[in-house]
Amino acid sequence: MRIAVRYFAALREQRGISSEELETDAVTTAALFAELRSRHRFSLNEIQVRFAVNGEYVGAEHTLREGDEVVFVPPVAGG
Repeated sequence: MRIAVRYFAALREQRGISSEELETDAVTTAALFAELRSRHRFSLNEIQVRFAVNGEYVGAEHTLREGDEVVFVPPVAGG
């Protein structure tokens, strides 16, 4: 299926881009993150990242659908 992915903070830095559209066979948000983590060698794991789909936070086992926009939100430091 084709989906849009947006990256923030450390993931954006590691990926080198803030967003992309891609084809995937991943069925859940966790499976998609695992696929992309392996492909792009992200240093964070799924426990350290929050998932949002179409503007709403969801769990790791959220089922993806064609055309979804998935956002990976890593921990953010600030002050």
